[in-house]
Amino acid sequence: MIVQRSFQGDGTKHATGTLYLVGTPIGNLEDMTFRAIRILKEVNLIAAEDTRQTRKLLAHFEINSRLVSYHEHNKEASGPELIRLLEEGQSIALVSDAGLPAISDPGADLAAAAAERGLTVVPIPGANAALSALIVSGLPTEKFLFAGFPPRDRKPLNIWLQRLQRQDSTLICYESPHRITKTLPAMLEQWGNRKMAMVRELTKRHEEVARGTISECMAWLEEHPPLGEYCLVVAGIGAEEEAAAKLEETSWWSTLSVEEHVERYEVQLGDRKEAIKRAAQDRGLQKRDVYNEVMKK
Repeated sequence: MIVQRSFQGDGTKHATGTLYLVGTPIGNLEDMTFRAIRILKEVNLIAAEDTRQTRKLLAHFEINSRLVSYHEHNKEASGPELIRLLEEGQSIALVSDAGLPAISDPGADLAAAAAERGLTVVPIPGANAALSALIVSGLPTEKFLFAGFPPRDRKPLNIWLQRLQRQDSTLICYESPHRITKTLPAMLEQWGNRKMAMVRELTKRHEEVARGTISECMAWLEEHPPLGEYCLVVAGIGAEEEAAAKLEETSWWSTLSVEEHVERYEVQLGDRKEAIKRAAQDRGLQKRDVYNEVMKK
């Protein structure tokens, strides 16, 4: 077990360096905190997902710390080097393109590697798109689930949606303007016409929150083509929907043979292995027994 005390009570410094996870603006430069500016000025180096974008931010706040690149395509090489520098006593600030690093972001790997080695990892809070969208959505905030980016392809998207279908928490995900017109119809098909909010351009001049049902949001996008990155906030499953789902679970397949049961799932999911697994779960059988039954045909 590793217990971190981020700040030494006696005023002495840690023997190793500190990794600071620094929140940066998600649109408006005034999202930046005084503490974030100070930390970026004090560290030995700043590791950035996009150095071109970060240079603009550093120039605006007159920050001259050394800047290095750390992103999805070079993390296997850059990560160990950054860990080595931390172990030698250097302090590093990790920043993403916008918002908090390490959320749907390669910085998560660096933070995990540092924590595993007992290095000090300190959050420097700042703007976050998911939570900002949640609090303006008009949907329940007492319990929520951030689900990242939906899968691109149809089959994994359907599986992803089905796994989240029974969540009673408010659901939050990110989506691109190129994908949203495909993702919303899939949500409608799998989840029904739930309440939701589409939030884009947070803290920027054209900030927009579109609240309604999934079908109303689809209609809105037909008249107003998607622009900018979206944060989607969708209501969790309601009590009536949950009861209906449970009833359907216990009844829809009861008149089907095992083979018909598997075929029905295979049509929905496009994956025979997953279909056999689902049918086995429904019937309370071992997966191999369902497999053997289907393969006999």
